[in-house]
Amino acid sequence: MLRAHWFFLLLGLLPLSAHATLITLEIRPNLPAAADYQSGAPDKPAILLLHGFLQTREFPTVATLARGLADAGYSVLTPTLTLGIPARGKSLACEAVHHTSLVDDIAEIDHWVKWLRGKGHRDIVLVGHSFGSLQLLAYLQDQPNPAVTGFVGVSMIEAQIGGQPRAPLIERLTAQVAQHDRKLVTEPLSFCGKYPTTAEALLTYVRWDQPRLLAALHRLGDRSLLIMGGSDNSLEQGWLRALQHLKTPLIVIEGGNHFMSGEHEFDVLDHTLAFLQSGARPEPSRTQPK
Repeated sequence: MLRAHWFFLLLGLLPLSAHATLITLEIRPNLPAAADYQSGAPDKPAILLLHGFLQTREFPTVATLARGLADAGYSVLTPTLTLGIPARGKSLACEAVHHTSLVDDIAEIDHWVKWLRGKGHRDIVLVGHSFGSLQLLAYLQDQPNPAVTGFVGVSMIEAQIGGQPRAPLIERLTAQVAQHDRKLVTEPLSFCGKYPTTAEALLTYVRWDQPRLLAALHRLGDRSLLIMGGSDNSLEQGWLRALQHLKTPLIVIEGGNHFMSGEHEFDVLDHTLAFLQSGARPEPSRTQPK
């Protein structure tokens, strides 16, 4: 099986950072961002691989996928979103005060895409894990660089808010923003039971519910790819079933959890490589920024 091939091959590899070049990019004054970059074959698309919520490029799911893609000859860029922290190198705690928004995340993604374009890559595929998939999908709705021609979402989830009703929360946050109230709010977000931030920043995330994700995926067309775990207990009930109604190709890895731990990491690699080798590409949305 291909999975066994990658398992034994990757066991002998050094970490990606041992082979990659560390890239530092000035996002704005006094805010450098860091990424690992490994150059691959010029006739293959470059891969921008994004980690999940509050994590870094060293997160095991992302690091394993990056090593496998690089070994297969693809140029791979794995940035760590700064979340407002210069050259952030560690995961950020839930209880830290968070000042960045989805708008900031999208801007950083755009900086890295432009960096890849500046390196001469005409064909860029975005691959995200978990919340990183949501952030990349949001970028794709916001007039992406035309060099971006592909999207793979692994363990994609909406902006989860702890099971509370979303509409009253959005109404409350919207009212606070309208009053120019900058005091912190603390609400659940993703795996954080308490996430301190401003109403304005939080609102950019909580608006990305399941219907908005489904609409964005629909606009991408049927040439993107979703890879989900059949044993992912972090998903809201009915989410996999909702995804199956889309035209977007969907692969469900039986036994895979949210992090595709163990051998399922290599299943993700196999399916991602098959997608890339098939030449399948999504058609990025041209929706105007709001």
